[in-house]
Amino acid sequence: MSFGSFQSICSKTGFPLCSVIAPLSQEHTFVTEGIVPQCYARPFESANTMIFQVGNAFIHIGALMIILIIIFNVWSKYMAIGRREMLSFFYYYMALEILSLVVDCGVCPPGSATYGYFVALQLGTVGAVCLCLLYNGLLSFELWEDGLLRSMLVMHSICGAWFVVNFVVSLLTFKSWGGMHNSNTTAVFVVTYIGNAVILAFYIVSQVVLSFFTGNTYWNLGALFLLSFFFVAGQILIYVFNQTICERLSHYVDALFFASLGNLFAVMMVYKYWDMITPEDFEFSVAPVAPFQNQPMYDDKKSPFDTSSPR
Repeated sequence: MSFGSFQSICSKTGFPLCSVIAPLSQEHTFVTEGIVPQCYARPFESANTMIFQVGNAFIHIGALMIILIIIFNVWSKYMAIGRREMLSFFYYYMALEILSLVVDCGVCPPGSATYGYFVALQLGTVGAVCLCLLYNGLLSFELWEDGLLRSMLVMHSICGAWFVVNFVVSLLTFKSWGGMHNSNTTAVFVVTYIGNAVILAFYIVSQVVLSFFTGNTYWNLGALFLLSFFFVAGQILIYVFNQTICERLSHYVDALFFASLGNLFAVMMVYKYWDMITPEDFEFSVAPVAPFQNQPMYDDKKSPFDTSSPR
């Protein structure tokens, strides 16, 4: 396999982008576009509608529910460092889950005129999620004030710029525009795979440094270890063991199911790690119930205006 080629990857795993790139050979391919994996999860038909990756769809729907709960918990930590920035990260991830539902499950079917646009949007959002995570990681060093308008503008600007880079490079490649061709995917590979991998690695390294030199406890490293474990395990399953998993499970699910599950657990560990390094100020915490509601006074039976002396 040449550098930047998805030929070998797509012949083993059915990524969405595999349907919009041109093959280098005629093995496991459509006529002119798309690469079909050797084993993939079988689609189901319901009400004259073909649904792809049904198991993966349940993971995405469950992830949306879990992210809503996490967003509420982050919002409740009113005085936590990087609260608004962390909320933005989970908003980005929620957008990614919605796009994954559209792309993976056939809401926008492969082969349609708009499918390439949605795949490019998905890849662009992946880049924005990765860079937003790194920004939140650097924010933990308290090098600048968090939650201010300037901080939010900087974060959304750099995440938006990286989103545009991923989206434009992917779309130009998929549509063979601007001198690029869907048979030459080196630019997509460098930007979406290598670039985002470097960003994630930099985030992990920065948080390990933070836990060792500025943290009060090493328990944070446990959350970082679990984060890395779930993410890496999901990637190994999808790139190495997809065909084995697919065949053993009779084509009902493939490794995309377990990779999505691993990504969800990794994002949950991101929240857990952030929760561990940002202790809550209970005096200013926002809770659904008032903190002193229905709490009796020290001497509730005695009126505060009672000045009579005891007999």
